[in-house]
Amino acid sequence: MLRGTVTSSVWSSKRVEGIPAGAFLEVELDGGARLIAFDVLGSGIGERVLIVQGSVAASWFPAQKSPPIDALIIGSIDETV
Repeated sequence: MLRGTVTSSVWSSKRVEGIPAGAFLEVELDGGARLIAFDVLGSGIGERVLIVQGSVAASWFPAQKSPPIDALIIGSIDETV
C-alpha cells in the first residue's frame, strides 16, 4: 500500500469501454515519485490518499471483466500519528 497526495486531475477525451465511473488523478507519492491512480471516492487536489497497485487494485472490480487499471485509491488519510 502506498501513501501520497493528489496533485491534479487527468482529463481524457476518449476512454476504454468498461471502465466504471470515477476519475484518473495524478498522485505524488511519499518520496517524490508520481503515478496516475483511478479514484472512485471523489478525492480532491491536496488530499492525502492510500493507493493499492497491481492485482489487488484490479480485483476490486467485478470479476467478469476487470478494466485495465493498476493503481486504485482506496482510502483518504485524515491524519497520521
